Amino acid sequence: MSNVDLVIRGGKIVSPEQIIDASIAIDGGRIVAIGHDDLMPSARTELRADGLHLLPGAIDSHVHFRDPGYPHKETWKSGSAAAACGGVTTVFDMPNTKPATGTVEALQMKLRAAEASYVDFGIHALLGDETIDRLEDLLDAGATSFKAFVGNTFGNLPAPTDGALLEGFEILAPLGIRTVVHAENSSIMARRQGRLEAAGRNDAWAHLAARPAVAEIEAIGRVLTLAEWTGARVHIAHHSAADSLFVLRDAKRRGVDVTVETCPQYLLLHTGDMTRLGGILRLNPPIREERHHQPLWDALMDGTIDMIATDHAPHTPEEKTRESIWACDCGFPGVETQMSIMLTEVNRQRASLMDYVKWSAVAPAKAWGLYGTKGVLAPGADADIAIVDMNAKGILSQGKLQSISKISPWHGRPVMGHPLHTLVRGRFVMRDGKLVEDAAGWGKSIKTVQRMPTPRPRNTEHRISAVLATPEGAPRADVAKFTNGDLT
Repeated sequence: MSNVDLVIRGGKIVSPEQIIDASIAIDGGRIVAIGHDDLMPSARTELRADGLHLLPGAIDSHVHFRDPGYPHKETWKSGSAAAACGGVTTVFDMPNTKPATGTVEALQMKLRAAEASYVDFGIHALLGDETIDRLEDLLDAGATSFKAFVGNTFGNLPAPTDGALLEGFEILAPLGIRTVVHAENSSIMARRQGRLEAAGRNDAWAHLAARPAVAEIEAIGRVLTLAEWTGARVHIAHHSAADSLFVLRDAKRRGVDVTVETCPQYLLLHTGDMTRLGGILRLNPPIREERHHQPLWDALMDGTIDMIATDHAPHTPEEKTRESIWACDCGFPGVETQMSIMLTEVNRQRASLMDYVKWSAVAPAKAWGLYGTKGVLAPGADADIAIVDMNAKGILSQGKLQSISKISPWHGRPVMGHPLHTLVRGRFVMRDGKLVEDAAGWGKSIKTVQRMPTPRPRNTEHRISAVLATPEGAPRADVAKFTNGDLT
């Protein structure tokens, strides 16, 4: 082997199991060799990484790039630039754009917008009452997965009825497709918000009061019941509460195929921060009391929570700082700051760098059927790499964000540990801490490399499609029993 595209020499390569001193050779967008520097082929370009760590690029399974529909908040170009500068090499975008990603036409609009992306991407299409008959068409048209807004959030998409959620899971279970769920009980929250508004409560704490942890506990339990019955794969988005962890632990113990994400804001911010930040901290689920932090960290360590995502949800400063909390749009940017924030916690010995790689790259790659191609630094894998300096110190600044949304609760936060270079399929999209401007459009859909494991659908004889196909309206297995005179 000679004259490969790039050799990165002298770095420390991180996996969930170990950190090794090694060099890495890249050709044609893929890793072709890892080993001692003396064994590397010659290269057209070389990069010295002495003292630096090479991580698999982060995979953020939860971003809102707002395009199409809300270009004043974010575009695919600005959002993906933020990802590139944050060491994130693959993102999954949510469907609450305008139009919502619930038709083939709307999906095609989003895919055209995503042609400007710096990083690779998946598209979560909408699972709702009006989209059930289009799920397979959406998959054929390029969707990678689905999102069900069981709890309401920006865009005010109606929550699917339980009947539609069950039917959607019945369709997706035999296909092996995973559905992201925003798991809060919309009925509880709508009633409580109405009561609070009627009482004149418009302070920052009222948002938390409208969305108590029981709304998350109930919704997760309901979703997991339907997923267990059908054998569908589900993913719990932005898990926020210590109180609902027991539901997840029990479900995983029973073998339910559920993956779970949490976000830096639920691990590190709490209600005490509302005094200085007010509406900036309004997001769904809400920022909770400090008591939730350690149980969430413990759940990451024991595998109850699988991964870190960001719920990158940009809005303009004006939209985040209105007088009434109910008028402040929900969410804030996070895809660019996640890695520095989490590496700082690693430096504080809250977790190891190997833990972080598991949460930021390996677990999401496995959840979305990408592992082997992405989420790992190994020969044959895409050369998606974040090269980080664990000793780099700095202060996060909202004014320097690539995102159009120049307002962040992380503004002014000291960090230690920062990505210096980001490569997507072997190409620099950030180099020496600066965006590589002409890499816009390099990102591509991961649909072609997505390979989900063999599905395990359950109770298929009770699916609505099976019942409708049976003249007597009863499952065929039961008809056979009656025919044989077996009434037990």
